Amino acid sequence: MQLTRFSRFLIVVAVLAVIFLLYQKYSPMLQEKFGVQPGTEQTTLPENMPPAQAEGETQESATAAETADFPYVAPEPVNGKLKGVVELGAAGFNSFIVLIDAQKNWKLQKAEFGSSLVHENMATDDDVRNGLKNYIRGMLDYGVPGKDIHFVVSSGAKSEPSVMKISKGLKSLGYFVNEVTAQQEGTFGLNCVIPATFSDNSFMIDIGSGNTKISWRSARGIQAYESVGSKYFQKSISDEQAYSDVRKVIAQIPAANREYCFIIGGIPFELAKQVRNGKERYTVLKAPADYKAEGEKQRAGINIYKAIADETACKTFVFDWDANFTIGFLLGLK
Repeated sequence: MQLTRFSRFLIVVAVLAVIFLLYQKYSPMLQEKFGVQPGTEQTTLPENMPPAQAEGETQESATAAETADFPYVAPEPVNGKLKGVVELGAAGFNSFIVLIDAQKNWKLQKAEFGSSLVHENMATDDDVRNGLKNYIRGMLDYGVPGKDIHFVVSSGAKSEPSVMKISKGLKSLGYFVNEVTAQQEGTFGLNCVIPATFSDNSFMIDIGSGNTKISWRSARGIQAYESVGSKYFQKSISDEQAYSDVRKVIAQIPAANREYCFIIGGIPFELAKQVRNGKERYTVLKAPADYKAEGEKQRAGINIYKAIADETACKTFVFDWDANFTIGFLLGLK
């Protein structure tokens, strides 16, 4: 017997109806057994964590994952010697104890930032000398020989009255105070922060309050220049003028040296803090547009950073948590 088209249609409908009824009957048991409804996506939150918190941590993880990585590992010094350096500033000073070997490989052993011990309660020359003696004793106790403790005054602080007073106190104790120019700071910063394997494709930036140091290595040696610092607004310099001035200096960097920028200074430190992953030594900064400035100084610093990024088209700005131009000064000593 040959079935008509309509009969075949009725048979198909009947089969589908049976399948549907079986699904309705056994679906609850399947859900109870496997715990997942067909056609839905299961999301598991960490135990005892509210959904809103889990969502926030997921977003933070995504942001961290988007941050670029810089996997370079600096070589360890072999049979190194301890040396100490103190950077004198108007409001305080930074100090570093570094292990350096004959090949100029170095490793930071101890650092103090923004210390103001030698500025407190020092009305007389005797106060200055006694305060400095106590501070120097701390470095000696760590194991730094007295002859290997050095003092450096940055280009932006040498004329500050408090720094001049401290310099006088150091000289009375037999220590020589090294005053450096902005160009020397740029050279020291480069020698400290740019690894040898990156010397041909990188440039160095040190954004300070008083000036910004720019340097790179060429066939003629290290080229070092300066531009406005992150407090340019205190000198009635507009954002537009600062941006333009920085770009003019940066334009001199050869194209071959624009692949990486090794960046240090106060503002880069603040920006790196926002994206650092654990205790990594090298942190890759986000693009300037991805930061929201807090305060006038940071806003000005980001404007400088933007000028550098726009002019060079560099995409990888690497902040070194251990570097400082004064360590480059130590590396230049015999």
